[in-house]
Amino acid sequence: MIFSLSLLAGCTATEPEGPAALVAGSGAPVIVPGGPGDAGRTATPGERLGESEAGVTAADVRFAEDMIPHHRQALEMAGLVEARTSSQPVRRLAERITAAQRPEIGAMTAWLRALGRTAGGHEDHTVSPEQMNELRTARGAAFDRLFLTLMIDHHEAALTMAGRQLREGSDRAMLATAKDVLSGQSTEITRMRRLLRSGT
Repeated sequence: MIFSLSLLAGCTATEPEGPAALVAGSGAPVIVPGGPGDAGRTATPGERLGESEAGVTAADVRFAEDMIPHHRQALEMAGLVEARTSSQPVRRLAERITAAQRPEIGAMTAWLRALGRTAGGHEDHTVSPEQMNELRTARGAAFDRLFLTLMIDHHEAALTMAGRQLREGSDRAMLATAKDVLSGQSTEITRMRRLLRSGT
């Protein structure tokens, strides 16, 4: 599915300069990785998480501002699964999507806040309102097929966004996020296609 260019056209802010402080917000939890073999921990709101070493560019800001609503739509879709599916693999997939994308929203929101910008103002239309309504009314196997089909399209749009960030961005935190999106969602696309073929 083609990602709406209207979202990108709206990101015309002055290009930030210099390193950006990374600060944990008060919304979704931000997970701080531990050392080798150690468990991660949840950052406390307001905790300074360091600075990005490279200068922040407009491409970095655009990536975060576009990916946050994109992730939010995925969470909305995943939130429909529990009441509508009888498939354990689909339920586990939705749980993995939520576990991966909610912390990324928190981290990107905190990153934008450190630049003096707020997340929001964009809507993601990778999955149209009509398709979302169709998903809300579906149940059982019909829901599973539609959920997997729409989520594959949704993930493919995220891969396009992440690929653009890797080509054009420079901030280490946003580049790392883009790599995580490419790796994690590519794997999930493979799983979802396999579930579709098997009839879940």
